[in-house]
Amino acid sequence: MVAAPATSQAEPRPWRRACVWLAFLGPFFFLTYGLANWWSASLPHVGSLAFEWERHIPFWDWTILPYMSIDAFYAVSLFVCVTKAELDTHARRLLMATCVSVLFFFLFPLRFSFDRPETTGFNGALFTALAGFDKPFNQAPSLHISLLVLLWLVYGRHLRGVGLWLLHIWFFLIGVSVLTTFQHHAIDIVGGLLVAVACVYVFPDAPHGWQRSPAPGARGKPLALFYGIGGAALWAAAALLGGWAWLLTWPGTALLLVALAYSHFGVNVFQKHGGRTSWAARTLLLPYQLGAWTSSRWFTRAIPARAEVVPGVWIGRVPGREALAGMAVLDLTAEFHAAPHRRARYESVPMLDLRAPSRAQLGAAIDALDRLHGQGPVLVHCALGYSRSALVIAGWLLRRGLAADAAQALAILRRARPQVVLNQAQLTLLETRAHG
Repeated sequence: MVAAPATSQAEPRPWRRACVWLAFLGPFFFLTYGLANWWSASLPHVGSLAFEWERHIPFWDWTILPYMSIDAFYAVSLFVCVTKAELDTHARRLLMATCVSVLFFFLFPLRFSFDRPETTGFNGALFTALAGFDKPFNQAPSLHISLLVLLWLVYGRHLRGVGLWLLHIWFFLIGVSVLTTFQHHAIDIVGGLLVAVACVYVFPDAPHGWQRSPAPGARGKPLALFYGIGGAALWAAAALLGGWAWLLTWPGTALLLVALAYSHFGVNVFQKHGGRTSWAARTLLLPYQLGAWTSSRWFTRAIPARAEVVPGVWIGRVPGREALAGMAVLDLTAEFHAAPHRRARYESVPMLDLRAPSRAQLGAAIDALDRLHGQGPVLVHCALGYSRSALVIAGWLLRRGLAADAAQALAILRRARPQVVLNQAQLTLLETRAHG
C-alpha cells in the first residue's frame, strides 16, 4: 500500500521537474560510467582487490533479474518524490553518488577477478546485454550499492504495509545480487555504502540542514587546526600502511568533519535537531562521539555527575539512560545524539565545546532554561558540566537578578561545581550580556 502523499494545494507534485532531472541524470550516468569503463579498459594493467573467502560465494544466474531491475527503480524514484525539496535532495544525492564513484573509478581503477560461469537462456541474454555496456571494471566503490541505499530511502518513505515488506525483500535481493552475479567484490560493497552515507550527510532531509553559522572565533581556529591535523594524520597512516589500516580513515574522516565544525560550519556538522542527530551524521562521526563520551566519563569520574546551583537548577555532565527523578533536561551538546522520548521535558540548544556560542544561541538557551525551570527542577548539561552549561546558567542567573555581575555568577556556580571553567571568549560574552 502506498502512503498518502503529503502534498498541499500550494505545492503540486513536481512531475515536470522530475522529468527534467531524469533527462539530465540518465545521460549523465551512462556517459560518465561508460567513459570510466573505456578508460580502465585502455590501461595496460588493472589490478583487483578480493578476499580469498569470496571464492566460496555462489553464482546464481537468476539474480541478474533483481540486479538489472535497479534501472527501473532509479527512473521511477524521481516521480515518487512528492515535493520539490524532496525531489531536489534525492536527485542531488544520485548525482553526487555518480560523481564520487566515477572519480574513484578513474583514480583507482579495479577489475573483477573471478571467471563468471557460462549462462544460457533468458538469464544468459540479460548477462549478454549487460556485458555490452558494463565491463569488468568500475568496481570500488560499488555505484550499484550506493544507488540502492539512496533509492531504498525514497521508496521506504512512501510505502506502507505489504508494499513496504515486498520492497525490503526485493531490494535485499538487489544488494545480494552484486555478489551472486559476479559483478563486485566485497570491498566494493563497503565503499558503496560509505558513498551513500556521505551523500545523505551532504544532502540531509529536513529538519537537518546546513544553516548559516557564525564565523569562528579565535578559540575555534586552533581547535580546527588540531582536529584537521589529527584527521589528516590518520588518513596518511592508512595510505602508508594499507590493508586493515584503511579502517583509520573512519576516525580520520570524523576528525576532519569536526575540524570543519570549528572552522566554518559550526554545529551544522553534527546535524542535531530536537536532540536527535541524523543517522548519516551519527555514522560518520561515531568514532569522535565515542571518544567524546569516554572523555566525559573519564574527566568526571571522581566527582558527582550533577550538582544543584540554585534551587531547581542543576549542572552536570551528559546523562546516560539513568532516571533523573522527574528532572527536565536542557541539552547543550552538539556532538551527542539524545533520546528525548525518555524524558518528560526536554529541550536542546546545540553548542560547540570550548567555543563561545553566538549571542542568539546563548539567548535561546537561557530562554529554554527559563521555560523548563518554570515547570520544575531542570538539569543543564554539556559533555562534562564544566563550560557550556556553566555559561548558560551564569547568563540565566544574571537575567533573573540572582547575580549582580559575571564574577558573582561564576562564584555561585563554582560553589556547586568547583571544576567550572570559562575561556576568555565565553567570559567576554557573559560580561557583555551582564552590561547589556
